[in-house]
Amino acid sequence: MKKWIGILLKTVLPLGLGVYLVWYFFDRMSATDKDIFFEAIRKADYTWIVVSLFLSFLSLLSRAYRWKYVLEPLGYQTKFWNRYHALMIGYIVNLTIPRAGEASRAVMLYRSDGVPFSKSFGTILAERAVDLVMLMGVVLFTTSIGYDDFWKIKYQVETQLGGNTPSGETSWTGIIFYSIVALGFIGLIIAFSIQKIRQRLIQFIKDLFAGVFAIFRSKNPLSYSAHTLFIWLMYISYFSIAFLSLDEAKNVPFAGIMIAFIAGSLGISFTNGGIGAFPLLVGLVLNFYLHDEYGDAATGIGAALGMIIWSSQTLMMILLGALSFVLIPNNFSSKDEPVQ
Repeated sequence: MKKWIGILLKTVLPLGLGVYLVWYFFDRMSATDKDIFFEAIRKADYTWIVVSLFLSFLSLLSRAYRWKYVLEPLGYQTKFWNRYHALMIGYIVNLTIPRAGEASRAVMLYRSDGVPFSKSFGTILAERAVDLVMLMGVVLFTTSIGYDDFWKIKYQVETQLGGNTPSGETSWTGIIFYSIVALGFIGLIIAFSIQKIRQRLIQFIKDLFAGVFAIFRSKNPLSYSAHTLFIWLMYISYFSIAFLSLDEAKNVPFAGIMIAFIAGSLGISFTNGGIGAFPLLVGLVLNFYLHDEYGDAATGIGAALGMIIWSSQTLMMILLGALSFVLIPNNFSSKDEPVQ
């Protein structure tokens, strides 16, 4: 029963939300909007999309290379391509089960290089914390250059998606979230009451924290920081360059591109790989900027660019992830003792 509940919460609900958003994505468009949508996809200059994918690939290589800076303080020398394959497998798993990719990535690195799951998983959590800080920095920068537009778009998106909840009322999302947190806390208390499980949990937590804080023990903090800045510069660059693929989107101001980037980033966290959510949110932002010039056609144009960016990135992740599944070596198994 618990297994099925876990599958429901981790897989079915996000996937169901994504499917609903795909339906909503097309349902909200009129027949004319759909004609404009498909025409925009047909006439797009995909040379810029290829450049966008190349920049995205550079960010992946940099992320895989940067990983070594937090693994080395833990005493593990790993091969670059093994780290890269583990990373790509994690991304492709995230397309099916949100946030399961981080665990898969750690499992793959153990299979290839013998790094204990708990320690490598800790470094991945630290990496996610760094990403969150960078995203918050992007949000602060964006609000500083496009403050008025940022809040107008936020209100517009919430209104169109029905996100406004009357004051004093608690949304079902909030109830479900806090219920899950409460059940998880109760389960943790029960687990700690069993000595054998408690000992394993304590050791796991110790290894986890060792991985998390390995970032502060890195012998190359400047290199780690440089890669971090490069990764996020590539993220913003690949997203921005994609706007050149449609003539109608070329004049969107930089503040608008950054707001759309934030919207897309949030969309990826909502559903499996951003299915439905990414093109919908990016399209809503673009509609805000294009409506004055293109009128009702802005809906189809914005939706088309959002779909082009999302589908091209997703296809690249699927192809590279599938290739990594084939190429990553399996040098260790659960019967092997991890190298210390």
